[in-house]
Amino acid sequence: MRADLLLDDIDGLDEALAAVDGFDASLVGGLLRPQPGQADGPAGLAAAVAGTPLAARVAEAAEKTVAGAGDEEHFVALAAARAALLGAAHDALVLRVDEVVGRPAADVADGPADAGAAGAPAHAPNLMVAARSWLCDLARAGWRGIDHDLVGGAAPVVSAMLADPAQRRLATLLDGFAAELAACCPGAALERVPVRRWADLWSRALLLTLPGAASAPATGSATGRLLPLGVDVHEHPTAVQAQVHAVFEPADGGAPRLVRASVSAPKPDTVVGAGLWQLLRPHMSLLAAVGEGRAVELAGMPVTAEGDLLWDDAYARPGAEADVFATARVALPAAAGYAVAPLDRHPARIAVPVLVEGYRVREEADGQEEADGREEAGGERDTVVVLDVAGCRLRVDTDRVPAAGPLTAKAVTASGACLGLLRWDAGEFLLQPLAVERTSRGKSVAVHAGAWAGGTTDKAGARAEKAATDAVKVLRERAGKLLRK
Repeated sequence: MRADLLLDDIDGLDEALAAVDGFDASLVGGLLRPQPGQADGPAGLAAAVAGTPLAARVAEAAEKTVAGAGDEEHFVALAAARAALLGAAHDALVLRVDEVVGRPAADVADGPADAGAAGAPAHAPNLMVAARSWLCDLARAGWRGIDHDLVGGAAPVVSAMLADPAQRRLATLLDGFAAELAACCPGAALERVPVRRWADLWSRALLLTLPGAASAPATGSATGRLLPLGVDVHEHPTAVQAQVHAVFEPADGGAPRLVRASVSAPKPDTVVGAGLWQLLRPHMSLLAAVGEGRAVELAGMPVTAEGDLLWDDAYARPGAEADVFATARVALPAAAGYAVAPLDRHPARIAVPVLVEGYRVREEADGQEEADGREEAGGERDTVVVLDVAGCRLRVDTDRVPAAGPLTAKAVTASGACLGLLRWDAGEFLLQPLAVERTSRGKSVAVHAGAWAGGTTDKAGARAEKAATDAVKVLRERAGKLLRK
């Protein structure tokens, strides 16, 4: 692993992100009557894509927007330019990661086969127009100008979209975005605006209203052996998702590929920690294989052009034992990823499985100035775990380690090898641990974030599962009574 490359500058990256930041800042005050300071945002975006096929349309959009005459077509052009810049940043960062780990780059030819669907007729075009109109109204008002009346305009559009499965992707995004905005109304009273996040949600939603943008990805089939690497758990108050990262070895002897398989479930906010597995476990046999440390034999499993397995237990059967770290050392280095769909190319989406060994672990203060201020106030100093890899600093993102497993920050500090997801955030690469190896009583012991996925005899995990079982049982009984009424 060439960890030193993680610290090297990437040509053009800072400039691209600066152009995005400038435009995002203009959305704070709104685009209805841009103030003199806001004009730099759209203009900077136009300058950043000069010389590309977007140049003429974005230049016109920026000019009209700065003059206060921007319409839906102009806002869509600006959102497209913003997405293109973030996509370019994503591609540059992924190429750097491939260099770091010495892995084959993704083949562009493996991208979505339905890329031409952008010209397809829109499904329920009236709803798309209504959604686009609401999003443009948000841009005109700006985040400081939002109020409950404006944000509430999304409700009828979302209600109509949710009834149609083909519209559910955009509907879910709009619903969550509107709920987040509503919780922050009025915008004029906000102490801090999540500038990048809301601009991300706004631009993505706006582009998804275009014909064909939300088309289902092309799918193929996968037959061969699946070797799980680890589980990334995404938890929200009302939903949970487990995403399994794995290496797929085709039965025809083709090159191994990096794939993912996800399962999601709604959840009450009282079910947390190890109890989450009870909600997810019935829906995917792969979770049992992860917990037991086994491979899975696939026969015709549907897979998208981005490498996401559309899991169906009918196409899978348990395989032989498969040690995660053996997979990481033997199969992972040769496994290439799939090309990423245009709308999904964003630095925040980067999550590349890597194995890091031969490092020293140390703890550092998280934000020296803030830490010093807390110490003066009598508080404790927050620390972060850092891996020293051949003299290069790689911070461990322990906040992403799920409470639904035995892996902890303490286990990471005592480890000698770490299998994790290499991510990029706030200008630096971070490592999210999926599993670690440490020495205990002279033996090498592996600790996995998803060790409890298929069930556990661990005392802490068993207690959490029992508590969750009681909570789920009570909730199901109450739900049954309400339905009978």
